[in-house]
Amino acid sequence: MRVPILLVAGGIALLTGCQNLSSQTTSEGPKATPVVAEKVTKDPVKPEVAEVVEVTDIWERIRLELKMDVPDEKLVRQYRDWYIKHPQHLIRVSERATPFMYLIVEEIEKRNLPIELALLPIVESAFDPFAYSHGAASGLWQFTSPMARHFGLQMNWWYDGRRDVPAATVAALDMLEYLYDKTGDNWLYAIAAYNTGEGRVINAAKRNKRKGIPTDFWHLNLPRETERYVPQLLALADVIKNADKYGITLTPISNEPQIEVIDIGSQIDLALAADIAGMTTSELHKLNPGFNRWATAPDGPHNLVLPVEKASAFKIALNDTQKSERLNWERYKIKSGDSLGLIAKRYRTTVSALKSVNDINGNTIVAGKFLLIPVAAKNLDEYLLSADQRKNRKQNKTRGQQKLTYTVKSGDSFWKIAKQHKVKTSQLASWNSMAPKDPLQIGQKLVIWTGNSTASNQGLKEVMRTVNYKVRSGDSLARIASKFNVKVSDLVRWNKLEKSKYIQPGQTLKLYVDMTKVRA
Repeated sequence: MRVPILLVAGGIALLTGCQNLSSQTTSEGPKATPVVAEKVTKDPVKPEVAEVVEVTDIWERIRLELKMDVPDEKLVRQYRDWYIKHPQHLIRVSERATPFMYLIVEEIEKRNLPIELALLPIVESAFDPFAYSHGAASGLWQFTSPMARHFGLQMNWWYDGRRDVPAATVAALDMLEYLYDKTGDNWLYAIAAYNTGEGRVINAAKRNKRKGIPTDFWHLNLPRETERYVPQLLALADVIKNADKYGITLTPISNEPQIEVIDIGSQIDLALAADIAGMTTSELHKLNPGFNRWATAPDGPHNLVLPVEKASAFKIALNDTQKSERLNWERYKIKSGDSLGLIAKRYRTTVSALKSVNDINGNTIVAGKFLLIPVAAKNLDEYLLSADQRKNRKQNKTRGQQKLTYTVKSGDSFWKIAKQHKVKTSQLASWNSMAPKDPLQIGQKLVIWTGNSTASNQGLKEVMRTVNYKVRSGDSLARIASKFNVKVSDLVRWNKLEKSKYIQPGQTLKLYVDMTKVRA
């Protein structure tokens, strides 16, 4: 749906969908009647003629609906100047927003909410659905876990609804509507409360009222971040509304649907889904950043986001694919000493998934029996946007400092480990794709970067090297792993040996080795 505008005698009158709702209903629920845009021309003889003018760019659609007052406040001026001096930022944001902005604008208009809310993901995450803040907020709308669950988003090992853009958009607008109601129908209060919580905003207004001073947002005593949050949004709205005046060119986004949400009805390997859709796995995962692993979640949600131009062919092909064919399966013979937890960890899945697939009610398994285990269709390294791969890239990013690997012990905390290594807790968390308040697990590996060349990794300076090892007669994976003090599972993963663990003399294996731990 493209939204037209009404041009009258050289002026612009916007007829928004919010002002022109009908009772029209579709299978998707109530739908706004498309607005008729007309260009009216006058002739002394002929009657007036109306010409329909369509808005083809989503930024223009937003620009014409921006209505919040932008006061001449110091922080507003500072943020406006920053956006004007950094035009590349908005260019990058526009590119990231392309798949999702139409969906967000449609949802906002359907609810008759201020269009300024469509700009909040720019302030929150720069439209990066993989963004993760120091405060443990995640996704385009930067939900914390408690708020995400409160507004209906699911989070588990397989899936994080905070990064599912369609689902998180609905939850974020639900939250903003709730905050608007709680703060007395004041949008600046509601937006501030989205950042800091309604309690702080309401209490700040009550304090001002008791003291007899103004209670508008600009006079409230709020946390520093929140005091800057609202001015940043208003400055951004001003820059977008007056982009031509400020010399800002926004990358156009077509004012029509870019994506379609498809209910696939069951778990599916993302690589297989990408093949069916004619996309790369990374292209599909970028549109579906809520999925943490190589497949969608076993118990749902089973929604998959696809480019609108690929949706029809995908649905036809998917209908010809049996649910049992949507995953690869391995038949595993249970060994003495095995447990569901150990098997799940070995195969990068969860105990609940194993129980569901194999109709297991308790936790008891019997040696000699078999389990069906879902396994990835491709090497796990090829699922570049999975949680594990993103964490690996973050931990292995070259920073020009000394890299240490620390094993979490009983009683450890981010604060304790950071203090011990003379780094900030926020840095330590960021290096490991975590937040300072995230729980640590005994045995967990953390990466620490320090400028101190004499810093030790439990007494030894870590010296990481890439080693190309030529297999000799009599070698085995276990023997090579022992020699270089690495795990067999890592050897297998680094060299994509999942299909076969047999090696031959003369074969070259790649290893990533801490040379201080290599056996003489």
